[in-house]
Amino acid sequence: MQTYVVAGGCFWCLDAVYRVLRGVSDVVSGYTGGSTANPSYEAVCTGRTGHAEAVAVTFDPDVIPASVILDVFFTLHDPTQLNRQGNDVGTQYRSAMFYTDDAQKQLFETARDRATEWWGSGITTTIEPLGDYHEAEDYHQDFFNKNPGQGYCMAVAVPKVNKIRKSYSQYLVS
Repeated sequence: MQTYVVAGGCFWCLDAVYRVLRGVSDVVSGYTGGSTANPSYEAVCTGRTGHAEAVAVTFDPDVIPASVILDVFFTLHDPTQLNRQGNDVGTQYRSAMFYTDDAQKQLFETARDRATEWWGSGITTTIEPLGDYHEAEDYHQDFFNKNPGQGYCMAVAVPKVNKIRKSYSQYLVS
């Protein structure tokens, strides 16, 4: 099993998308990339902690290739928007990939380079060393599946899930 930590806007959307993929065994929403010890959702939302809303995606590379996990990341959000995704604005919504070792860093750089084929040269995604990863509060975990009718989920997460279902149908959970 491998785990990648990525941030691309609200973690509810990332969580919702990765959970529909075969080979993904766990998705944990959390906060990383900041300087505040033990940040809360409320603190991260201020934009003053330096943390990004992120997900730790654990997957089996024998079932779903690492390149697909990373291509899904670049498909489900707009990596050309600096410190925002749509109406979600602030550094906590930045596009970032957090590596644990040099091999992951290289994979992330290759994926970002590959994404320029469809996004062009304006990608703002940072590739940063993974520091402390703080698991988000329980109510954020698997938020979309627990709250499918919630307004944000309907307006933002559903279109992203549908986009991935269409583009990566061969990797969907049956």
